[in-house]
Amino acid sequence: MTKRRVVVTGMGCVSPLGLTAEATWNRAISGASGVAAITLFDPRDCPVKIAAEVKNFEPLREFPTLSPHPGKPIQHIASGKDIKKLSRFIQFAMAAGIEAYAKSGLDQARHLIEPNRMGINIGVGMGGLPEIEETHLDLIAKGYRRISPFFIPQVIPNMAAGQLGILLNLQGENLCSVSACASSAHSIGESVRHIQGGYADVMVVGGAEAVVSTLGIGGFAACRALSTRNDDPTKASRPYDRDRDGFVMGEGACVLVIEEYEFAKNRGAKILAEILGYGTTSDAFHITSPAPEGEGGLRAMNLALKDAGINPSAIDYINSHGTSTPLGDLEEAKAIAKLFASSLKSLHLSSTKSMTGHLLGASGALEAFFSIMSIQTGMIAPTINIENLDADCEALGLNFTPNEAIQKTVRTAMSNSFGFGGTNACLIFGKSS
Repeated sequence: MTKRRVVVTGMGCVSPLGLTAEATWNRAISGASGVAAITLFDPRDCPVKIAAEVKNFEPLREFPTLSPHPGKPIQHIASGKDIKKLSRFIQFAMAAGIEAYAKSGLDQARHLIEPNRMGINIGVGMGGLPEIEETHLDLIAKGYRRISPFFIPQVIPNMAAGQLGILLNLQGENLCSVSACASSAHSIGESVRHIQGGYADVMVVGGAEAVVSTLGIGGFAACRALSTRNDDPTKASRPYDRDRDGFVMGEGACVLVIEEYEFAKNRGAKILAEILGYGTTSDAFHITSPAPEGEGGLRAMNLALKDAGINPSAIDYINSHGTSTPLGDLEEAKAIAKLFASSLKSLHLSSTKSMTGHLLGASGALEAFFSIMSIQTGMIAPTINIENLDADCEALGLNFTPNEAIQKTVRTAMSNSFGFGGTNACLIFGKSS
């Protein structure tokens, strides 16, 4: 049975590098860092005082006038009164979703499709953690009467998909993939399968996260997962470097509009890339450490290649999971070197987390965006802060695209996302013919 083809027609971003997809990409190509001192809370007693925050975000900014609901045009996420009911991760998701939807041109094609053929899956790893903290403090200080009736809809992870689905009148499948740092990669891959199976023609997919808070930073710091390079924030996230000491927490959202190929083609959509393959596995090894030699990730990459029907030599670029942790970077690099042993000379990989930090549940979608942009522009964003390449990584013979973007024709790109609990996802994107 021939699989229905699935393509990407719109992308939107709110990230530590910029408030739009264009701004995010331009700063990534310039090798900019989004890491700085924490401003969202007072970190004076915390061992980690840096993060990749979204700067100058204004949720009530104007967007193009859109009319997903007949007779009810929208220009903003919500009114000033309603915006307080939406937690930060939901606001990010809605802003990125509106941008992706507007750029896809779907608003002008709503007469061609029923709302129940359009669905949504926004992956979120942790949900409204800062709002949980704030509400708990109010509870302790002032009692139960100070708990907002909007507290629960603020914090549950699926409300990013719920609120955006309402705004855009998406009446098909409405889900939230929650699988730690692979959440939004799974949201994309599972939605591809949903379209391939004939259950939808359009899906709005991606991820959102906003847990730069006392409990979020403190919890990961207690795990010894975060960099403590507080005196040099822009150099703190350094995947594959000898002196890496942990990841940098990031926040933001990235949303893609994906469609069945024939529907997109017939409505005259601009096709940005085709989603060729998807693979997902479990390490079944450890809750936080990757399997030795990156074995689980290796199987996910193999499954994605099989799904795409291509050989490893067809991959021009890999956006690696590369978080800047001593163990994780090396194990993934070993898996890549093993799988691509016959084509190392033609392969480039990079970790854009060196610039954005680690967006947890939103990272897979943002890195899918970077992968697609490499195909669109013929540019590969770098791994910044490689000053002394880890000797074990260097011995593998991989090109980590150190410190500066490069120009290269990219026909096919792979994006890896791995998460606590041993969950792995791999996506492959290609030029659409």
